[in-house]
Amino acid sequence: MMTSMSNNVDLARQVLGRLFITGFSGLELSNDTSVFISQADIGGVILFAPNYDSPAQVAELINQVQECRRELPLWVCVDQEGGRVQRFKKGFTRIPDAWSIGVKNSPKLAFEISEMMAKELKAVGVNVNFCPVTDIVTNPKNQVIGNRAYGDTEELVTKMSSAVVRGHLVHGVQPCVKHFPGHGDTSTDSHMALPKVDADWSSLLDRELRPFTRAFKSHCSMVMTAHILNPRIDPKFPATLSRKTLRELLRGELRYSRLIVTDDMEMKAIADHFGQEEAPCLAIEAGCDLLIYRSENGTRRAYAAVAQALENGRLAPELVIEAAARISEVKKEFFKEAYRPVAVADVGRNIGLPEHQALVDRITSQS
Repeated sequence: MMTSMSNNVDLARQVLGRLFITGFSGLELSNDTSVFISQADIGGVILFAPNYDSPAQVAELINQVQECRRELPLWVCVDQEGGRVQRFKKGFTRIPDAWSIGVKNSPKLAFEISEMMAKELKAVGVNVNFCPVTDIVTNPKNQVIGNRAYGDTEELVTKMSSAVVRGHLVHGVQPCVKHFPGHGDTSTDSHMALPKVDADWSSLLDRELRPFTRAFKSHCSMVMTAHILNPRIDPKFPATLSRKTLRELLRGELRYSRLIVTDDMEMKAIADHFGQEEAPCLAIEAGCDLLIYRSENGTRRAYAAVAQALENGRLAPELVIEAAARISEVKKEFFKEAYRPVAVADVGRNIGLPEHQALVDRITSQS
C-alpha cells in the first residue's frame, strides 16, 4: 500500500508542471525561463503586451517557447478579445469590443470576425485565446466586464459567443469561454478584491449559464473560472476554489468533461484571501486542470507549494494525475498534426490585411 502511494506521488510530481500556464518577462525567452519550462514540463505560457513588439518578433518568441516542449506542444495563450483587451496591437487588425459586435446582432458577422482573429493568432503560433467573454452584463455598474460582453440578454450573448467559438475552432485556435459561472452581475473588480453574486444555482441555470452550455455544445474545450463568491452555492470559496461549483455542478450537473482553467491566480481576489501557497492546492482540489500565473515568480512559487503538498500528504496525488491526463487527452485531440515552427518570414501574409480591416469597418461604420 505504501509503495502504491509513493508511486502515485512520484507520478504526480512528474506531471505536475503540465497543470501550469506561466507568464514571463521580456520579448525573448531567457535561459532561466527556458530551463524552468523544460525541466518542470510546464504546460503552457500566457503572453501579455510587454511580451509583444511586432508579429515577427512574437512569432520568433513563440518558436523559442515551443523548443521547450516535450512530447506535445505547449499551450500558447493570449487575451485577444478586442476592444480594451487586445494584447497584440501594432501590426494586428484592431478588433472592436464585443459590445459593438453584439449590437449588430449577426452571428454570421461574429463568426467572420472570429475567423479573422484566429487566422492572425495562428499565423504567429498562438493556439489558445481566452475569448469569448460569455458573461451577460446585467449590472449597469459593472465596469470590469462592461463592453467586453456581447450584450445584456442571455439570447444575444449565447448566439454571439457560440459563433465566436466556432470561428476560432475552424482555424485551429482553441477558445476559452469565461468567466464561469458568470461575472456580469458584479460591480467589483476581482483584480482588486473578491466580488460577490447573490444568485442561486437555478437562477444561474436560467440565464448566466446558457451561453456556457451552448459553447460546450459547439466543442469549446476550455472554460475559465471566475474569482467570484456565490454565497448561495458556496459560502466559503469563490468559484475558482469551490469544489461544489466545479466538481459537483459544472462537472456533475452540467456534465462538462473538458478543461477547467483558472483566471490569473495572482489577482487579489485569490492572493489576498487564500494565500499564495494554499490557493493552488485549493484550485486543484476544486477541480481546476490548468492554473494561470501571470508572472514566472508566481508560477515557481505555486509549483513548489504544490510539490511540497504532494510530499507531505496535504494534496492527493490522484487529483494532479487526473488533471494531467485530461490535459494530455485534449492536447492529443487538438494537436492532430505534427508540430511545425512558424515560418517567421511568412507571418505578414496573414496579419493586418486590407480585407481584415474591411470586415472591421462593417462593424464600426454607422450604417
